[in-house]
Amino acid sequence: MTGRTIRVLIADDQMMVREGFSVLLNAMPDIEVVGEAVNGREAVAKVRELSPDVVLMDIRMPELNGIEATREIVAGDGASKVLVLTTFDLDEYVYQALRAGAAGFLLKDASARQLADGVRVVAAGEALLAPSVTRRLITEFSRMSEPPRPPSGAQSAYGDLTERETEVLVLIAQGLSNAEIAERLVVAESTIKTHVSRVLVKLGLRDRTQAAVFAYEARLVRPG
Repeated sequence: MTGRTIRVLIADDQMMVREGFSVLLNAMPDIEVVGEAVNGREAVAKVRELSPDVVLMDIRMPELNGIEATREIVAGDGASKVLVLTTFDLDEYVYQALRAGAAGFLLKDASARQLADGVRVVAAGEALLAPSVTRRLITEFSRMSEPPRPPSGAQSAYGDLTERETEVLVLIAQGLSNAEIAERLVVAESTIKTHVSRVLVKLGLRDRTQAAVFAYEARLVRPG
């Protein structure tokens, strides 16, 4: 994203939230709010119309909730990244949104700097969640509900990974950063980045967050 403005769409049914975030983001030299949506259905339509880089997506909206809207946006042909907005850091729907393809989540009471940094991180193709938050979120909801069934074909899918790639996937799900994984496995960080890329390609996943979700659902990692 270096060298050009990051285009953002804000989807929230509360006008004050939309206006507040618009003011904060438009004050940044490298970010521009190109549109707003008051519900999930409008958000999907605006993404098709405007092709924003990042969508700030509220979960609880009328007509079409943020989870379903996220699923439709991710399934589309565009490259818009979805950043889920939530009031609580363990909102019961956040996990579902991550499974639907969201790149991460951001609390609505985030500071202007956190908001802008979050948008930049997601626009750059990274997952917003800090590794420790990813682990805590997935672990919490694994405890609260019945263990999810592995995705269709999960066994054969992760069976295509090499032993080292599987090891890296497990460490991602345990909340380690690339640098921490490199230190743990005593290899260069660039090597870990290559492994992570291969894992994502082989499993057909968008980012580290989805990789962590996959690892739990495929029973490669147990919450605890």
